[in-house]
Amino acid sequence: MSSDADGLDGGISPRENTHLVGHHDAAAFLAKAYRSGRIHHAVLIEGPEGIGKATLAFHFAQHVLTYPDAAKAPERLAVPDPASAVFRQVAAGASHDLMHLTRPVDEKTGRVKSAITVDEVRRAGRFLQQTSGTGGWRIVIVDPADDLHRSAANAILKMLEEPPARAMFLVVSHAPGRLLPTIRSRCLTLRLTQLPPDDVVAGLRRLPVGAGLDPGKLEKVAQRSEGSLRRAIMMLNYGGLDLIDALEKLLQAGKDASRREMHVLAATLAAKEREEAYGFFCDYALVRLGDMAHDSGVQGMTARAARQAEAAERAARDLQTAQAYNLDRKQTMLSLLGVLIEAAQPWP
Repeated sequence: MSSDADGLDGGISPRENTHLVGHHDAAAFLAKAYRSGRIHHAVLIEGPEGIGKATLAFHFAQHVLTYPDAAKAPERLAVPDPASAVFRQVAAGASHDLMHLTRPVDEKTGRVKSAITVDEVRRAGRFLQQTSGTGGWRIVIVDPADDLHRSAANAILKMLEEPPARAMFLVVSHAPGRLLPTIRSRCLTLRLTQLPPDDVVAGLRRLPVGAGLDPGKLEKVAQRSEGSLRRAIMMLNYGGLDLIDALEKLLQAGKDASRREMHVLAATLAAKEREEAYGFFCDYALVRLGDMAHDSGVQGMTARAARQAEAAERAARDLQTAQAYNLDRKQTMLSLLGVLIEAAQPWP
């Protein structure tokens, strides 16, 4: 998955974003820890996708690079200054002291690879061995660590175990449970939570995609965004609200759901020009299945919750397989819709 709002029409890349939506306590913690001189060399910033983890990582990185002497750093996390040399270099991807480790582009196909490769991690290793251009810190943002190939994860682990002097890792993760336990154990964990709807609305209003939109529509998007600004942006850009309404109609119909409507929705998502909508729907479907399992558990229906959790895991595996082997997307969507409808049934 992409980093928070990175590459989305109407959004702002985390490296260029001067405004952090929410997460004030986490920002204050990082600023205080750095100023005290006791900042951990590796911070794992974890939480749901699209809530601002990468933006917080870039803000903190710029704070550290702007104030290399921790004792002279401000007590609060500094707001990135677009007029500063540090900001301009980071925004342009040209900083000699900061490396953004993410999935690389395949030179042959021009498409982003499916994983962060070991070659990229080795490049980060060479970067860390160099002397800082300012004599300060050298920072690597791993974004997200969930995309690390197994060999790349092992290579990162070695760096975390024996970090060079004045080297810092900011590790972003949407699903820390999928990381190597040894990587998690080498990091200080900073958990971020979903944004409240008011913060999502405020964030959208600051972005091109949300400027001038009807307040009622912004509120509706925020309520369905699961606290993710990225998901809210995708709803506005790629017809996400209509897709969700179509899915909910099918779930309410249950076993009586129209096969024709299922095929129409699957065909819409499978169209070549709907790449982003397809990705959005896959993510939303997995979240929806997880919410079903959670709600059933809260209501004491443990057997149903277990089946729904199993359905969520099966759907995630099927989607990964479909992506890996480039399987027919319409059939993949029909299968996913079948799993969702079955999971939503009022089992005994």
